[in-house]
Amino acid sequence: MGTDGARALLERAATLTLQTGNLLNWGCLRKKCPATPGEEVRDCIQKTLTEWSSKIGQDLNQEILEVLECSVAQAVEKINPEERDELKVSAKLFLIGSNSLSIRDAVDLACSALGVAQLDSVIVAPPPLEDGTSLSLEYLQPYWQELENLVQNKKVVAIGTSDLDKTLLEQLYLWAQVKPSSNQVNLASCCVMPPDLTAFAKQFDIQLLTHNDPKELLCEASFQEVLQESIQNLRAHEWIPLWLLRYSVIVKSRGIIKSKGYIMQAKRNAS
Repeated sequence: MGTDGARALLERAATLTLQTGNLLNWGCLRKKCPATPGEEVRDCIQKTLTEWSSKIGQDLNQEILEVLECSVAQAVEKINPEERDELKVSAKLFLIGSNSLSIRDAVDLACSALGVAQLDSVIVAPPPLEDGTSLSLEYLQPYWQELENLVQNKKVVAIGTSDLDKTLLEQLYLWAQVKPSSNQVNLASCCVMPPDLTAFAKQFDIQLLTHNDPKELLCEASFQEVLQESIQNLRAHEWIPLWLLRYSVIVKSRGIIKSKGYIMQAKRNAS
């Protein structure tokens, strides 16, 4: 029954914001074998949508919201201000649309969801390039400028990049006002860190991290499919994901993950 109410709300909303809350509070995910990053994202979005829709009442005269917030109430967990100094809050932001202004929205929502004033670090993964196009400094610049603004406004402490080779990392470093503090390298495409990248990072105190995220962690078709499966007969093709943010909260002294989750935003293109 809840699906009908959820469908009615989604058909009249323009924006959907989805928050999984702390996945460590999800008993069902704890028992599962580790999935690929892509499978985990799909699973989390689907379970959040299903849980949220089951709680929606059938009163179709209920308030119609332009921005619909979808979350699993029992999994939402804000950080205790008294513990904030003992914790490191990190995020990786996957931009799906090409709008650099989404970066501010994503960071603001993450801070609000976690109850903090700033994030300790944000790594950005720009939108996937069209076939035949190479990643360039010019392509990265608008995204990096938005990150720099967040550092200057004290919303983020440190900013980093993903999958840059030595040449592009050097170009970004020389151009940027706020220098990259880290660069993620995908070990699926590179079993050993390239020596030139390692030498440059060491010289300029840039931390090299590894990851196993696919080029597209969540594509448009995949999101629409999950939406269709979770809330049947919905006009899922109208919904376009804008960005996906994965965060982790780590206890500094022990290196233990205290909280992990996803936040994403999508818009409805009803034209």
